[in-house]
Amino acid sequence: MTDLTDLRRLFAGLVLAGVPFAATWAADDAAPSYALGAGMQRMPAWIGADHHRDQAVPYFDIELPGWGELSSTDGLMLDLIHDTPWHGGLYGNYQWGRTSHALGPRLKGIVDPLGPRIHGGGYLEYHFTEHASLGGHVSHDTQGAGAYAALYADVDLPSIGYWQHSLEAQWQGMNGAAMRRFFGLRPAQAAALGVRAWQPGAGGEQVSLEYDAFMPTSRHTGFALALDYGRLIGPAGNSPLVQRFGARTQVTTSIAFLYHF
Repeated sequence: MTDLTDLRRLFAGLVLAGVPFAATWAADDAAPSYALGAGMQRMPAWIGADHHRDQAVPYFDIELPGWGELSSTDGLMLDLIHDTPWHGGLYGNYQWGRTSHALGPRLKGIVDPLGPRIHGGGYLEYHFTEHASLGGHVSHDTQGAGAYAALYADVDLPSIGYWQHSLEAQWQGMNGAAMRRFFGLRPAQAAALGVRAWQPGAGGEQVSLEYDAFMPTSRHTGFALALDYGRLIGPAGNSPLVQRFGARTQVTTSIAFLYHF
């Protein structure tokens, strides 16, 4: 997952790519579930970057059956349908920006740094079984800097002993304002970098495949791992910012130690 993905993700510093297994400790699936933890994440320095940064990240997951979930992996999902197999309602998430330091000496002072933002919108999911679902969400920057959409499918894989794991495939898209915010280059910026100006419109931004795994170490503790392989597409992948100074391939890895109660 990228700075955006790991736009899949609610408060600053609270993003840890895909660790959806905290609730597996719960003795009763209908009971509320709470998990806290901390870990390390290695992620692209900015969306489209060809280099990475490491950072410590806290983790939390609160699941209230019939009401929704608040987590550092999937943000806020408030279920207003309450009708199995359909779920849907309000959606909120956090989006990383990019700092001048992260841009590095080649781009610092030319390409705009971007502050983090909170998104709000809605989501809808269909659960084929307890272990497979299809869904999507749309959201808008609460400060008016663009709109975002995602479609995803996830499936739990057969456990290997105590090792629990899953896969999620996802497509992400942006409207023109969001696309230009992250991947656009004004004529003056392009001239300073020696590339063509780029003012993209709406389109696909990234496709990704995420593998998540969890290994319990006791009734209340365990390690969670995640590997997200993404590929920038469309106007995002064609941006001179990515082609000349970054990379289409975006990989994020995470590890965390969790406590469930």
